[in-house]
Amino acid sequence: MIDLYYFPTPNGRKIAILLEELGVAYTIKMVHIGQGDQFHPDFLRISPNNRMPAIVDHAPRQGDKPVSVFESGAIMMYLAEKEGRFWPQDVARKYDVAQWVFWQMGNQGPKMGEHGHFHRADAENKYGDLSYPLKRFDNEVHRLYGVLNLGLFEKDWLAAGEYTIADMICYPWAALWKDRGIDIAEFPNVQRWLDKLADRPAMKKALEIGKDLYQGQDKLSPAEREKYAKILANQRAVPIPDAWKKA
Repeated sequence: MIDLYYFPTPNGRKIAILLEELGVAYTIKMVHIGQGDQFHPDFLRISPNNRMPAIVDHAPRQGDKPVSVFESGAIMMYLAEKEGRFWPQDVARKYDVAQWVFWQMGNQGPKMGEHGHFHRADAENKYGDLSYPLKRFDNEVHRLYGVLNLGLFEKDWLAAGEYTIADMICYPWAALWKDRGIDIAEFPNVQRWLDKLADRPAMKKALEIGKDLYQGQDKLSPAEREKYAKILANQRAVPIPDAWKKA
């Protein structure tokens, strides 16, 4: 059994998509990031980065102790390798997939997240001139859709000539093109790929998980957005929890 520590954001959805595609048993452990669940001492033992997603595998392939993994790319590699699906292990195809997983973790997710952050800040109209970061991240997000468009030229899937974790990890952020002000018609290879992925039954099921709980900060009331901002923005280092010291 897999415990998935989850909240319905693009990063959480990556893992739900893979688990649904694999058809393995898992339990959702909701980590409500708007209420500060990510700072609970028990969760920090699993994810010291105080971010979801994370997993605990209670039936690992080796050993009898549960295995915990944080960071979505590492989680997806772990699960795909364990189940022997969606990540081919011959060298050329393995690293074809791996490079897109790392691209997503280092480029697509962080840059699109910053894009949303600065646009929300600009909408509040209380932080001064944000024209530089707005232009910076508008351009960067446009560039990233171009990278996907290049990567999908004359290809059905991003890597290894088959559907893999590379597609699954990139989809949830790429699907936000409307929210990021992207004209998806400018990137026809991405549009075709998004449409194909959206039709997969496992994808549809995964994207419904927790949908009633959270659909993005732009769907929150002003009071709710302010509450989220206080918890999620301007974080500093978390000290060693007292509960750890007592243990």
